[in-house]
Amino acid sequence: MRSLHQARHLYWAFRVLIALSLVGWSGVAAADEGVKLTPAQIESLGIRVAHPVSSRTDQTLPYPAQIVVPTPQLWVVSTPVAGMVTNLAVARGDRVSAGQPLLTLESQAFVSLQRDYLHAVAQEVLASQQLKRNADLFEGKAVPQRVLETSQTEARQATIAVAERRQMLRLAGLSDDAISRLTTDAAISATLTVNAPQTGSVVEIAVSPGQRMEQSVPLVKLARLSPLWAEIAIPASNIRAIRTGAKVEVEGHAAPGRVILISETTDAATQTILVRAEVPNSGELHPGQTASVRINFLSEGESAWEIPYGALVRRGEQSWIFKAVEGGFQLVSVTLLAEDQDHVVISGAISDRDEVAIAGISALRGILSRLGAGQ
Repeated sequence: MRSLHQARHLYWAFRVLIALSLVGWSGVAAADEGVKLTPAQIESLGIRVAHPVSSRTDQTLPYPAQIVVPTPQLWVVSTPVAGMVTNLAVARGDRVSAGQPLLTLESQAFVSLQRDYLHAVAQEVLASQQLKRNADLFEGKAVPQRVLETSQTEARQATIAVAERRQMLRLAGLSDDAISRLTTDAAISATLTVNAPQTGSVVEIAVSPGQRMEQSVPLVKLARLSPLWAEIAIPASNIRAIRTGAKVEVEGHAAPGRVILISETTDAATQTILVRAEVPNSGELHPGQTASVRINFLSEGESAWEIPYGALVRRGEQSWIFKAVEGGFQLVSVTLLAEDQDHVVISGAISDRDEVAIAGISALRGILSRLGAGQ
């Protein structure tokens, strides 16, 4: 019986299509991009309908997002001078304050920096004393002006050398107080403590105790973890629905974020556009994780509707649906807001009381195309 019913269904579908193509499309007429069909023809063509479902608070379908640390909130602490790591004071995941010790180095180069600084200080003292003597002699006309000018130049060069060496010690990580103590006590140390430049969390440690490091090699990476960025790859066909400033909701995260960037370029491989949202974080989000996000459409006065993917009719960048009307179907223009492999989100002149064709779309398109060719 079932196979007999299927055979009858195929028979009547075949007869309807033959009738449409050969007998002047009897019983079918186009009016304002519409198709008139009888209930029997609708059944024979396998056309099914469903009501649009209201999209959740006018938001996009869920998109996967990568949670990352904003680049202005990342700091890399590198080796100030060549040396060996003798101690690590922190571990990955620790939260540190500005000025807190991160690790300790033993460095011959650091010893040389201190020696060169003290030598420059001594030279500055000698040059200053020589300048004073020559100034007194010049006042008594005991030396020519040329001798005084030479002493003034040497004193100025000695002061510049001290400033240079002091700056090199600062770059090595010594504070002004430590430099002042070195100037007073002349106590040279081979041990250098590397401190955190900012308050943040330790996200990476690139060294271990006993390791010898050259100058400027990365040691520790620090980050401030609030706010964070959610980087979302949006299909290029859906980007029209998204605006800068739109609210972004991260699944499982209470505080919403905001879109801060819509890239002006498209990824050639995936045909997606980068959308970046800034999201406040109190510990629920973690850099590197993947989250599901929805983005508001910012469509005041409009409603968004979800329908099956196959119900949408496309031509270039324009989209339509077949809405059931008395005696057939009407082609209605809609705006595509979002899509995934199963559903699309649209807005337009429809409501949840309407019925939209979700199967048999090819037959409806074929009928409409033939009618258009015959006009």
